[in-house]
Amino acid sequence: MARAFTRDEFVEELKSVLGPRYIDRHPFMQALYDGRLSKKQVRAWVVNRFYLQNSIGSKDAAILSNCPVPEVRRIWISRTLRREGMGDSVGDVDGWLDFAEAAGLRRETVRQAKCLPGVRFAVDGLVNFARRGTWLEGVATSLYEVLAKEELMRRAEALKEHYGWIRPEGMKFFLSRIGRVERDSGVVVDLVTAYAKDRRTQEAAIMAAVEMSDVTWSMHDAVYMNYVAVDSPLSASY
Repeated sequence: MARAFTRDEFVEELKSVLGPRYIDRHPFMQALYDGRLSKKQVRAWVVNRFYLQNSIGSKDAAILSNCPVPEVRRIWISRTLRREGMGDSVGDVDGWLDFAEAAGLRRETVRQAKCLPGVRFAVDGLVNFARRGTWLEGVATSLYEVLAKEELMRRAEALKEHYGWIRPEGMKFFLSRIGRVERDSGVVVDLVTAYAKDRRTQEAAIMAAVEMSDVTWSMHDAVYMNYVAVDSPLSASY
């Protein structure tokens, strides 16, 4: 059997596997970066992407329920609370809803909206993956964030440059994520490399990150096919 990766080798292997299938390569995101999306298409993305934002807490709870290691639980609880929002810090769900408001959508409308079936199936599959897999595989889905900073910066710049109808305060969510994503992803890499001690387990962890990548890709497939390739109407209440 091949020897285990060192930490640096593991990160490089992760990047080489994730890079070609990362969300920045998707046609929808390419259109967003280039300023080619209409208001309706951006709002459709905002509404559907919320389903993932609101489901991450369920994924994290599944990881905790599967984990017998107190030290790991403490780390993951701390991370989960940061993502949910603590004190004056705005959590990811509220941050996305702030962005939705800045894009001209009502918070309650986004909360109550039915996402596309393809989005729902993909995200529910991620939560079930965390429930049925090992805690380490569940944690490893968040290795997806190792490549996130550059994409978030590109996304924020594109929204600012091409979509001036989105109020500037909506960018706070992306700026806050850019500011902490390296720290958060570093915590995940540390956990995975500490507990994945052989090549087989390390490769399983990388495939868990691929699972997360496939979820985001499938979500964007659904939005692209329904609102870019085909000009489907949005609900009048959006």
